[in-house]
Amino acid sequence: MDSYERQKESWGLIEDRDGVRLSWNVFPSSRMEASRLVVPIGALYTPLKEKPDAPLLQFEPVTCKQPCRSVLNPYCQVDVRARLWICPFCLSRNPLPPHYKDITANAIPPELHTANTTIEYRLSRPAPSPPIFLFVVDTCQEEDSLASLKESLIMSLSLLPEHALVGLITFGTMAQVHEIGYTECAKSYVFRGSKEYTAKQVQEMLALTQPAMRPGMPPQQPGRPLPMGPASRFLLPVAQAEFQLTKALEQLQKDPWPVSSDRRNLRCTGVALSVAVGLLETSFQNAGGRIMLFAGGPATEGPGMVVGPELKEPIRSHHDIDRDNIKYYKKALKFYDNLAKRTAHNGHTIDIFAGCLDQVGLLEMKGLCNSTGGHMILTDSFTSSMFKQSFIRIFEKDGDDNLLMGFNAVLEVLTTKELKVTGLIGHAVSLNKKSTSVGETECGIGNTCSWKMCGIDPSASYGIYFEIANQGGPTQHQQAPQQGMMQFLTYYQHSSGQFHLRVTTIARPLSGPAGDPAIAQSFDQEAAAVLMSRIAVFKAEVDDGPDVLRWVDRMLIRLCSRFADYRKDDPSSFRLEKNFTLYPQFMFHLRRSQFLQVFNNSPDETAFYRHVLNHEDVSNSLVCIQPTLDAYTFDNIEGQPVLLDSSSIQPTSILLLDSFFHILIFSGETIAEWRKAGYHDQEGYENFAALLERPKEDARDLITDRFPLPRFIVCDQGGSQARFLLSKLNPSTTHTSGAGAYGGVGAQSAQTIFTDDVSLQTFMEHLMKLAVSGTN
Repeated sequence: MDSYERQKESWGLIEDRDGVRLSWNVFPSSRMEASRLVVPIGALYTPLKEKPDAPLLQFEPVTCKQPCRSVLNPYCQVDVRARLWICPFCLSRNPLPPHYKDITANAIPPELHTANTTIEYRLSRPAPSPPIFLFVVDTCQEEDSLASLKESLIMSLSLLPEHALVGLITFGTMAQVHEIGYTECAKSYVFRGSKEYTAKQVQEMLALTQPAMRPGMPPQQPGRPLPMGPASRFLLPVAQAEFQLTKALEQLQKDPWPVSSDRRNLRCTGVALSVAVGLLETSFQNAGGRIMLFAGGPATEGPGMVVGPELKEPIRSHHDIDRDNIKYYKKALKFYDNLAKRTAHNGHTIDIFAGCLDQVGLLEMKGLCNSTGGHMILTDSFTSSMFKQSFIRIFEKDGDDNLLMGFNAVLEVLTTKELKVTGLIGHAVSLNKKSTSVGETECGIGNTCSWKMCGIDPSASYGIYFEIANQGGPTQHQQAPQQGMMQFLTYYQHSSGQFHLRVTTIARPLSGPAGDPAIAQSFDQEAAAVLMSRIAVFKAEVDDGPDVLRWVDRMLIRLCSRFADYRKDDPSSFRLEKNFTLYPQFMFHLRRSQFLQVFNNSPDETAFYRHVLNHEDVSNSLVCIQPTLDAYTFDNIEGQPVLLDSSSIQPTSILLLDSFFHILIFSGETIAEWRKAGYHDQEGYENFAALLERPKEDARDLITDRFPLPRFIVCDQGGSQARFLLSKLNPSTTHTSGAGAYGGVGAQSAQTIFTDDVSLQTFMEHLMKLAVSGTN
């Protein structure tokens, strides 16, 4: 194992322990040196990464004095005799609490153990109420789709904790809030779909003017029922409401409003959501809750409508947005963004489940999920297994039967004086908290050291970016400290009913004098590629596509120019160290990916793909950017990784492509013919039957761990579905390349791809040429 492999393994172990991957694992000691790195110092952090062996401390953390408030950690200096500890962030001396009086150099509390750089506390502060789940259901859909959705919702009631509060809002032409607390008969409050309701009007119409949770009320014991406030008519504990809610769901009918054949259903999604937000806002502010929207089509009525009711009017495309031919887009976007701000301020999460072949308006509604940490699931129908299994997975539980989700989280970042936070890219909103840790520049959601995530789960990852504060100077290195540190504090409402705090403290060495080779050796190309792709996607939301691609190219050329070995103006002398060699390849695939190329994707699909990329950790994000490809042959029935290249398509092999959103099994021409001839069912061809079965087993393993559930595709060479594979491959054999056009090497076996896209080889040639010319 060479030094790079050992280094990579150690980064993997740190990620398993702390949930952190850094782009640079040695920090430059001056701002000038940092600017030469091209890729910013960044951390991809997964706050709730599952750690079954991690201790859960049942006491309050020991914190530094105001305004620092850092938490005692293994990097603190402790004077056992004087009962003091020194904070490494502000260098204050703090007394140890009385119950630490027995500690010695050999008997130290768990938070000071060197292995416990990540530790979790169960705080004494209880959650203000049990978790809330408010279903907002679209009834304008086909009978089979509605029936399947009702079945999934009824089944989900058995997966919720008994004390969790549930409610139901349905909508079509009108929005109806079901009063499940009224048992005599089905009773609901109806809101007109074409009218915009203010929060005050919603409160008055639902008679919610006395808040159920007034400030200053005594906090509830976790899991205990709330005092019966006005909202308890609509939101009740599962144990009480299950019968009534199941009955209401079973009786749900398709929206009765007549629809002529040339018109769409009138669907008031905006009104239903604003009523749901208003209901929780009045009665359960800053209590953990999820509003789960199930949309069977686009909003065509009232505030937030994304397309008119007439079918002759198509829903907006990327082309329409580029030409500013968008009748409803800006108004709808403003409406949903205001709703998202309100929801995030209240501490609630909005999940969107789209079950429709057409677009439902995810582009306009994306802020609802992105600002509140909600899930976004895009499927063709609520009857699909993709929806059913993804929906069930949201309610997965840990070993103690608690839901694997956190509510109402706050992430705070502290740094030592050498580092400053420039921003965060992920599903969160700024809390506008200023501190000495906040940097001058801004990257993503910046000018703060604290962010709110209303919904957080074990796979939610956040890109956090930093800058170097030191200006540098001749005397700087003599008194410079040996390491820079950062501490991540995540406060969140655990589904057991208590607040928890997870603390991760990491330290990395600072570089020596200018040109220290340790910086280049500390580059983590995988983490860097993911952190840069988040910046690119963040830019793509506001800038033109070509400008973003030019930025990606420029940054890549500058990085290669800075860290490659070469003789000026001699591309053949260009060499990259092992920990840089894959980075250009990641950028090549990022440029071609659906995150930056909107061609052939609807605006809703683009919003969905970008949402998922901003949620996943390093390994999943890399699969999104550069899919994995395995080949199965008679010589290697277990399968082996092959290049994501058109030359990997061979007539006698089966390929398994994992692009995170799709899992595809592709049979070569000969294999497909043998299968159609039924050889695998004949005696003596058991090895062929085994070859066909193996990729299916591996695909099943991939699908079981994946959220949201990927689309599973089985296709043959030359079939229409093969386009999903061909669009991802590096086009090394095209109709213009030597092999494809003139029968060169590989022409007989490799697939020709008809595209004008440049291949990775051509891309690398241009990159080398530009990097060595020094004209970037």
